[in-house]
Amino acid sequence: MPGDDQEDSGVRIGGDGYGGVRLTAQRARRRGSNLRSLVISGALSGIVLVGSGVLWAVPNFASGRIQSVDAGTSESSSRGAMNILLVGVDRRDNLSRRQQVQLHLGRDVGERTDTMMVLHLSEDHSRVTVVSLPRDTWTTIPGKGDHKINSAYQFGGPKLTVKTVEQVTGLRINHYVEVNVLGFIGVVESLGGVTVCTPVAIDDSKTKLNLRPGTYTLDGVNALAYARTRATARSDLDRIDRQQQVVSALLDKALSGGTLANPAKLAGFLDSTFKTLTVDPALQKDLLGMVSQFRDVSTDDVSFATVPLADVNYRSPTGESAVLWDKPAARELFRRIDADQPLVEPSAKASASVKPSASPTAPASPAASPGALTIPPARISVKVLNGTLVTGLGAATKAKLVEAGFMVPSPPGDTARRDFANTVVRYPPGREDSARTVAAAVPGAELREQPDVTGIEVVVGQKNHDVKKVTVTAAPTAPSTGTPASTPVATPSARTATQNICKK
Repeated sequence: MPGDDQEDSGVRIGGDGYGGVRLTAQRARRRGSNLRSLVISGALSGIVLVGSGVLWAVPNFASGRIQSVDAGTSESSSRGAMNILLVGVDRRDNLSRRQQVQLHLGRDVGERTDTMMVLHLSEDHSRVTVVSLPRDTWTTIPGKGDHKINSAYQFGGPKLTVKTVEQVTGLRINHYVEVNVLGFIGVVESLGGVTVCTPVAIDDSKTKLNLRPGTYTLDGVNALAYARTRATARSDLDRIDRQQQVVSALLDKALSGGTLANPAKLAGFLDSTFKTLTVDPALQKDLLGMVSQFRDVSTDDVSFATVPLADVNYRSPTGESAVLWDKPAARELFRRIDADQPLVEPSAKASASVKPSASPTAPASPAASPGALTIPPARISVKVLNGTLVTGLGAATKAKLVEAGFMVPSPPGDTARRDFANTVVRYPPGREDSARTVAAAVPGAELREQPDVTGIEVVVGQKNHDVKKVTVTAAPTAPSTGTPASTPVATPSARTATQNICKK
């Protein structure tokens, strides 16, 4: 409500980092357009796997620009399902003092992992799934004990990093791609900048990034700051959402006609990207052979997910702030990936090509309920306001929401009015998916869209302020004849690259 304390609880960007921000916008290309090449791009977030419809003719150029490293991966051919570990490495040794000042970086030398993602290519190479692994994940590093997952690189380089990821995910890693995150600047500049959007202000004193709510086209330096800032409520988790948005935007822009049809622009983009890459020897030899198979993939067929978390405020035995995975949900996520199952529904393009069954009596697969929850609590930031005169009711409600898995980073506030009879969940336009999850956790609460609020708010009333845990479940599937239906299993939300792209 106007006059209420509406301090926002985090940045919500693109399609739905925390549940559905959609800013009206134009697109350089329509979402359903096919790719004449595949460019999985975004050096900062560990995704710069480049190929184009013209590069297959000049493989020596590509292989000569890409460095290789022995990562101990399980080599595979360029065909068939495969998993690729993408690691963004922060390497500052070669920066001049002027560059350090420009980028607002310290003088630290050495290498450290900035980002980890697992990239899964489907059996027929018609789908790409990208799963972000939070860098603060507390796990066991083989031979080194329990540490944050990004420590693996410092302990043992690419080989130990691959071994650690294989151990924690249960997946076999076939290939390794390492990216110097500072090379991201050149990639963005070669594409003429990248479009990002934030409905709330970002003020990072370390990177000097200061953005008011809105949509922006950022140059390389500011795009790097935007994708790396942790100066928001959920720290690294917010940053993962921003990185996925930036990767999606770069992917869309790199594949647009303005890039592919412009030889000079295309050459600059490819040169900038190749210089950032280090891959395993097998991938170096056959990178273009693999990428050339993706000519019919669109941004609808590239999906992003983040490992589901059980504790985002874990304090390790060493006193470090870390996160713990939701192990059952994480196992289900990686089981589906290992089984080559999509995390999102097939694109319209794929659906249109499916022929109807020859049997008129074949049962249709049940669709997900329109009211089904799609955004898990761990990805939702909430602000609590006490709408009554009952002292401590806001604090008690905040504690219950945190226990239920929601993020409540700021202290409870009070509304200007103190006569709320019923609890109300207020949300701005575009955040309905997240608001429904919150309302489901507060039985009896009123769900109210309100344009003058900037985030999800729970206004605690005199009644209906109890909180229960909720689970985001997978859509039901039709059981085989004679086989009982399986119990729905909790699954993380996933979004396509198209959905992540800002709408201007």
